[in-house]
Amino acid sequence: MALDSDTLNQLVDTVEKFVENRLRPLESQVGAEDRIPDDVVTEMKELGFFGLTIPEEYGGMGLNMSEEVAVVRAFGRTSPAFRSLFGTNVGIGSQALVIDGTEAQKQQYLPGMATGEIIGSFCLTEPDAGSDAASVKLTAKKDGDEYVLNGTKRYITNAPKAHLLTVFARTDMSQAGARGVSAFLVDARSDGISLGQPYRKMGQQGTYVCDVMFDDVRVPAENIVGGRENVGFATAMKVLDKGRLHISALSVGVAERLIDDSVRYALEREQFGQAIAEFQLIQSMLARSQTEMFAAWCMVQEVARRRDAGENVAALAASCKLFATEMVGKVADNAVQIHGGAGYVEDYGIERFYRDVRLFRIYEGTSEIQQTVIAKDMLRRAGS
Repeated sequence: MALDSDTLNQLVDTVEKFVENRLRPLESQVGAEDRIPDDVVTEMKELGFFGLTIPEEYGGMGLNMSEEVAVVRAFGRTSPAFRSLFGTNVGIGSQALVIDGTEAQKQQYLPGMATGEIIGSFCLTEPDAGSDAASVKLTAKKDGDEYVLNGTKRYITNAPKAHLLTVFARTDMSQAGARGVSAFLVDARSDGISLGQPYRKMGQQGTYVCDVMFDDVRVPAENIVGGRENVGFATAMKVLDKGRLHISALSVGVAERLIDDSVRYALEREQFGQAIAEFQLIQSMLARSQTEMFAAWCMVQEVARRRDAGENVAALAASCKLFATEMVGKVADNAVQIHGGAGYVEDYGIERFYRDVRLFRIYEGTSEIQQTVIAKDMLRRAGS
C-alpha cells in the first residue's frame, strides 16, 4: 500500500538527516578500514532500513517502486557501501521471495529479513555465467525429498554476512539455457557450503563480496522458490528488472552529491584572480552534469510509476540503468576534473566516488546487456 505524501516525505527526510549527520562523517573511516562499524549496522536495523520493500504483513515498510527510488536516491548522497549493507535485503536478496515465493516461504523468512536478523544474498553469477546468466552450471539433483547442490557462485554481495542464499541452479540437465534453471532458498550455514576469501576491490570498500562453493549441499524440496522447478530464470529476471531501477535511483543520488561537492569547490577555489566557477568551461561541466542527472531522475520516476501501475517495464528499466549508470560515471569524471589535483587525492573523497560508481555499469546487468535488452524489445515490437 502506497504511503501518503507526508509520510513518504518524513521517511526521506529521516534518511537525508541520517546520511548527512551519521554516515557522511564515517566515509573516510569505512574506506580505510573496509568495514562498517557495528553500531551503525544496529542503527540501520532499528530505523527499519532492512525492511523497506518487504510487505507490511511480514514486518517491513512495504514501499512501492516509486517510494523505494525516492529513499534510495537519498542514500546515494553518501558512500555506496552503506546502502549495500541492507541493499540485498531490500532488493535482490528478498525480492525472489516477495515476488514468487510461497506463503509458507514468506512467513518463514521475510519477518527476519525485515528486521535485519536474516541477511539475504542473491547467488546467480558463476565463473562461466555472468552476462550470459542462462548458462548456469551449478547443479541441483533430486534425491528423495531433497536436492543436492554442487558448483560455485562468484562475486556474491553480502555472502560473508548472509544467512539466507537465493541460489539459481540447473535442475533439468536436458534443457539448455534458461528453461532448466530453478531458484532455491538455502541456509548459508548448511553443511557443504564454503566461502572464498573476500575480494579486494577497485572501490566500494565496506561492502562484502566473495565466492560461494557448494559441495553436496542438501536442500529440502520445499525450499524451491514458489514450489516449482525450472522457472527460476524467470524469477531472476523479475528481480533484476526491479533492481535496475533501484541502482538507477542510487546513481542519481550519487550524482547529486558529486555535483554539490563540485559546485562548492568551484566557488571556493580561485585561479587567475577569480573563483574557477566563473570560467565557462567549468560551468559547462557543471551544467551538463546537472542536466543529465535531472534527465536520469525523470526517467526513473516515470518507469517506477509505470511499474507500480502494473506495466511490464523490463526494457524501460534497462533504459534507466543504461542511462543513469553511464551518467554518474561521467559526472564523477567531471567532478575529478573540476577538483583538479584535489580530485585525485584522498582528502576530498572525490576519487573514492570515482572508483565506487564504476561498478554500477557492471552489476545487475552490464551496460552492454542493457542495450541488448532494449534493442531486442524494439525489434520484437516492430515485428509483432
